[in-house]
Amino acid sequence: MSESAATVLATVRNRIGHLTLNRPDGLNALTLPMIRALSQQLRAWAVDPTVVAVVLRASGEKAFCAGGDIRALHDSFRAGDDLHTVFFEEEYALDQNIHAYPKPLVALMDGFVLGGGMGLAQGAALRVVTERVRMGMPETGIGYFPDVGGSYFLSRLPGELGLYLGITGVQIRAADALHARLADWCLPSELLAEFDRCLDQLSWTTHPQESLRTLLATLASNQLPGAELKALQPAIDAHFAQADLPAIRAALLAETRPEFQDWAAQTAKLLDSRSPLAMSVTLELLRRGRQLPLSDCFELELHLDRQWFAKGDIIEGVRALLIDKDKTPRWNPPTLAQLDAERVNDFFSGFQAASGKSQRSA
Repeated sequence: MSESAATVLATVRNRIGHLTLNRPDGLNALTLPMIRALSQQLRAWAVDPTVVAVVLRASGEKAFCAGGDIRALHDSFRAGDDLHTVFFEEEYALDQNIHAYPKPLVALMDGFVLGGGMGLAQGAALRVVTERVRMGMPETGIGYFPDVGGSYFLSRLPGELGLYLGITGVQIRAADALHARLADWCLPSELLAEFDRCLDQLSWTTHPQESLRTLLATLASNQLPGAELKALQPAIDAHFAQADLPAIRAALLAETRPEFQDWAAQTAKLLDSRSPLAMSVTLELLRRGRQLPLSDCFELELHLDRQWFAKGDIIEGVRALLIDKDKTPRWNPPTLAQLDAERVNDFFSGFQAASGKSQRSA
């Protein structure tokens, strides 16, 4: 309890429950005790009539949350215990609870919002970023796939933006987060203290969510100039609608429009650095996710998790990037051309959606 109490702070002011991830030296990456502390506090506030809303934030300016403590999960699998399985089960339950939370929850994001941080934020009623935000689902870079509900929220972004972000793992800034509908408001970082002062003075004369939205409308913006994804969307939609990863890569390399050529070449190069298996599973996961309700998306991600540490590329990815740090992962297979489609399909074998919806790829 002492660890979770130190790494998650909870207080109530003016009928607002304030939850703070407090592991700034670790970029607020989630541990199992943090997940349990968040879950316990959110459950308590959900039934507490003196609390009308929740604000979730993090200590420090570097990161809201840079994901899960993936090194600990790697070590768990290597040691033969079940921490990695329990971690994902409880993390996804927390994320799903946030999506369905009965009181308005504000995710206040500053700095990096990656992986597990996106899982905490995307189900919030009001998703607020600062201009310092760097948001993304970088899992394919470590031989993994976008989880924490990514198969739901990425697959529902405009056009093929979700497939592009999930497969490449690129990070985006505030203007693009608003354009892609991964954030609702951008609050300038110099107004964070003012936002807190205003929260402490809200009178709650209207519905709590309306009171919070009105406050944000006075301090924040819901669109910003300079969204790179907006300019790239025609190319993203064309290339990432291709049938499979080899076709996507070929289309990128064949791009002839001057305004998209540099981006297409850089994107193809980026794909060549990612795990072919992870990218291909991600493509299938997101296309299936488009047809599934939220609960089935989480179940499908868990279905993949239960196989991935033994059969996927994550152990090698963590070795190369976090342990040995040679940054030269030996993916299996090393190229898209060597990947058997049946190996991808095998990961999805045996999954039955609780909703009864078809599990054929879209």
